[in-house]
Amino acid sequence: MAIRQGLLALLSQGPRYGYQLRSEFEASTGAIWPLNIGQVYTTLSRLERDGLVAPGEQDVQGRVVYTITEAGRAEMERWLSTPVARSDRPRDELVVKLAMAVAAGADPRPVIRAQRTATMRALQELTRAMAGAEGPAQRLVLDSMVFQAEAEQRWLDHCEAVLAASPRTPEAPRSPEPGSGPSPDEEF
Repeated sequence: MAIRQGLLALLSQGPRYGYQLRSEFEASTGAIWPLNIGQVYTTLSRLERDGLVAPGEQDVQGRVVYTITEAGRAEMERWLSTPVARSDRPRDELVVKLAMAVAAGADPRPVIRAQRTATMRALQELTRAMAGAEGPAQRLVLDSMVFQAEAEQRWLDHCEAVLAASPRTPEAPRSPEPGSGPSPDEEF
């Protein structure tokens, strides 16, 4: 998720200063993506440099209010209308961990059990958080997280079934036992 496009979306609702943008961004995402205020102002500077926002005058408290430009509005609309490619998402560490456990000849069942427990705990926390969701933006974020956790649980079930049905995976190569290698007088 590009923070710059998120800030443009918020600015499309009217002029805002940095702390407002930070608060509204976090409120809209259910605080699952906390922003550093320095990150907000750095992004605003880049948006200004690129002609996507324009700074206004300072208010009585010394805060600069930013406004989206027509170019910024076009950028936001382009972003909103462009699907997110699966290749644009970060790699899934759990998938890599399970693949490496199998490749290394380790028992992947403890990995699956530990993840299942953590995912169930996360689902319980998300269910509690949904009761306090403030508005449809937070609800959509929480719904997405619930659906992802439920999909992960189904995938973990699938992993167990595949591993149970598969012949034992080959063990990782082991170091030779002392004295089990070639004798000094053997040729290579």
